[in-house]
Order: sequence, then C-alpha cells, then structure tokens
Amino acid sequence: MAVAIAVTRERREGETRCAVTPETVKKLIALGATVSVEAGTGLGSSIPDDDYAAAGATVRPDLATVLAGADVLLKVRGPTAAEISALKPGAVVAAMLDAYREKAGVEALKAAGATAFAMEFVPRITRAQVMDVLSSQANLAGYRAVIEAAYAYGKGFPMMMTAAGTVAPAKVFVMGVGVAGLQAIATARRLGAVVTATDVRPATKEQVESLGAKFLAVEDEEFRNAQTAGGYAKPMSAEYQAKQAVLTGEHIRKQDIVITTALIPGRAAPVLVSAEQAASMKPGSVIVDLAVEAGGNVEGSKANEVVTTAGGVQIVGWTNLPGRIAADASALYARNLVAFLGLMIKDGALAVDLDEEILKAAVVTHGGAVVHEGVKG
Repeated sequence: MAVAIAVTRERREGETRCAVTPETVKKLIALGATVSVEAGTGLGSSIPDDDYAAAGATVRPDLATVLAGADVLLKVRGPTAAEISALKPGAVVAAMLDAYREKAGVEALKAAGATAFAMEFVPRITRAQVMDVLSSQANLAGYRAVIEAAYAYGKGFPMMMTAAGTVAPAKVFVMGVGVAGLQAIATARRLGAVVTATDVRPATKEQVESLGAKFLAVEDEEFRNAQTAGGYAKPMSAEYQAKQAVLTGEHIRKQDIVITTALIPGRAAPVLVSAEQAASMKPGSVIVDLAVEAGGNVEGSKANEVVTTAGGVQIVGWTNLPGRIAADASALYARNLVAFLGLMIKDGALAVDLDEEILKAAVVTHGGAVVHEGVKG
C-alpha cells in the first residue's frame, strides 16, 4: 500500500510558503507515495489547486479530509493543535518545528504519538546538504534583506556618474556571515554598494573577501577559536564582545545600511547593535534585523514592524523574509523535503530508521516521548 502523504495549508499568520510544489508532487509519487493537498495550500506561492491536481495530487476541501489516514504530514511551520489532533497515532511529521521555542507544539506532538522531525535540525554534513532547509531559506532571506533595505533606503546603491554630478555608492555593513550573510554581501555587491562584513568565526574572513567585501573583526586568540565543529558561532566572552563593540560601533556610525544575521541555535539572538549605535547613524539610514524572531540583534527592533528612531534611522524587523519571496522559497523547501523523505520511503513503503544519522539528528518526538536531547529540557 502506497505511503499516504498529506500537505495542509499553512495556518501561521503571515506564512506564505508551502511544503510541496507540483514538481515535488511528481517526485513524491515516483517514490511510491500518494499525495493529498488541502485546497488553497499553494496560493501564497502562486500555485493554484489545478496545478497540484495536474501533477497527480488529490486536492481535498479541508483539513480533516486531507489528514484522514495520512502516514506523513508535511508542513513549512509546525502543525497547529487542530492538525495534530487529526493525526493518526504514529504518523510522521516533517516541518520547521522551531522546537527550542515552540514547547507547546512539541508537547502536543509527543502526546499524539507522532514521530516528528524538525527540519532545522538536519545536520550540516555533506550528504545532507540537499535537505538543509536552514541554508535554502537563509540564502533567500539574505537576498531579500538587501531588497528590503534598498526599498527603505532613500538613495541608490551603486555609484552613478551623470552630467549633473556623481552619486556616491551606499555603504553596507553585514553582521554575521553565515548563509544569509554571504548572500546579503553578494546581493549588495551586485547592486553596487561598498560592503564590509564581520563575524566571530575566522573561516568567514576568506569567504567575505572572495565576494569583494572587506572583513572587520578583532582578530585575537578568542576569535581564532570561535567556531564549533558543526560550523556555528560560539558564544563570545563579555571581554571580546566589549572590544568588538568598540570596533563595530565606530564603523556602524559611518554606514548607510546595516544587516544583522547572527543566530545561535537554542539561544536568544545576541544583541549586536545597541540603541546608541543605531542613533549614531545618519538620518535615512536603514538597519535590517534578520534575527528579530529570536529576540533580535538590534536593540529596539520589533517583529514585523519598521521602527523609525528619533534620529530618522529605520529598523526593519520582518520575521519571515523567505516568505516575502514565497515562490522560490517554497520550491527550495519542497525539494529539501523530498530528499529527506527519500531516507524513509523505501520500495514504496514507510521505513523510519531512527539509527540513520540524519534522521537521528532531526527527530524530536517518537513513541510518545521527546527524544531529542537538546529539546528535552
């Protein structure tokens, strides 16, 4: 019997992405699955129901009929209480669960007996790259951050030489050089800005310079050891943060645009830009805080608001930048999910091996228990 995959429409406010596209419906069917899609699932990504039907999916009118008998539920964000309550015991859920913060959702999945996978926990190893939703979505977030900055900024990005005079290029400073930061650097450079960037991980210096930007950091011994084996930034000491703040504070004052991207898994986002530093910028300057949903890198940023300071600096705090480029974000995310499900669907049957390296790293709940060590507490 084919694996029954269900995809429901996203119910989180402002979520425009979807977990499958017509392209990936065909791929899931080729794996040996049937796909049921709730009506309206793809509208935020400009995918009409007819396109899903043409690809081989069954379009169902509501949540209950989609989830009836489903073996697997695919989502962008974690399922709601209504979705979880409609799952059959032992169903597999794959979504970005935000498991460190959405404790109630994790507990509900545990109580329902679901085997729930947090796609954000997929390990960053070579063979899991095609499943890495953090990278696929952060890449688009970095791009979109620059577009949002350019929209809010009252001047052009590139140098322009005209008969009436020369327009100076914008100065862009990117703080945090992960996937989002690197794409922000590349996009700002493509638009003609003069770009600088900073990160506590020494390996990023070469990456920044390869994109034609200048690297800025206090390069002491702590800096040289500030990266985990998994490639994430380590929390820095108060002493290092103080030295870095002096260096970056003077630099921020001279910038037109600052984009902050620093996140630490399982922790609140570090504050990189103080209210005082934001106030030091010229009127009309823009700060985009990509970490606002995790508490924010910028003092004074607010989720899903553009805050204008007394000095005329705009702080942009959109929480779902990939969702502002939903068609591409959905396409990439859906491909990540297909690759991930390929680990569990074998010869047309569902075979979940929790000893498999990638599945073991991503599973959060199984058999009525929370099994992920980082989420248990």
